[in-house]
Amino acid sequence: QVQLVESGGSLVQAGGSLRLSCTASERTVREYAMGWFRQAPGKEREFVARSIWNGSITLYADFVKGRFTISRDIAKNTVYLQMNSLKPEDTADYYCAASRAVVPGTSPNQYNYWGQGTQVTVSS
Repeated sequence: QVQLVESGGSLVQAGGSLRLSCTASERTVREYAMGWFRQAPGKEREFVARSIWNGSITLYADFVKGRFTISRDIAKNTVYLQMNSLKPEDTADYYCAASRAVVPGTSPNQYNYWGQGTQVTVSS
């Protein structure tokens, strides 16, 4: 059973940075495509970023391009989301997800396993 545990969420001022971590069970990061999603209060869950199983192909939502970076550390079985130049509209619960698809898209339905989320609050 794949397990994902996010950490790193916090309260930060606009313009600041955070790095979210997602530690996975077993060989998940090595074998699955990994993604980050977010969900703000009263809104649907939305795609943020994704990298395929070997990290060679990444995809970002337009609203985070140039500010967020997804990366992975195979040895630590961990996926990261480096978030820079944070804005108040980035406030949300952030979720890590793993997909069995080779190149999953942006729909949450394409991801098979989910973490519990970590809260990010950006103050203005």
